[in-house]
Amino acid sequence: MRNEFTAVFVQAEEGGYWAYCLEVPGANGQGDTLEACEQNLIEGIRLLLAVTREEERKEAPSGAWEKVIEVRG
Repeated sequence: MRNEFTAVFVQAEEGGYWAYCLEVPGANGQGDTLEACEQNLIEGIRLLLAVTREEERKEAPSGAWEKVIEVRG
């Protein structure tokens, strides 16, 4: 599955970088380099989406089913 997200990067006054994701509130990252910051953000997005997915699965009504869909555009 391929997902695209918008990352916003900021150079920190004390050095390094921090970033957040516009589409996934609460997902953020930081690092000494842009590359490290980006990888940290990617991992944050993965973890947050995995936790959210599992929490929402627990709330699904009895008899509901899942299907993976692709959203483009």
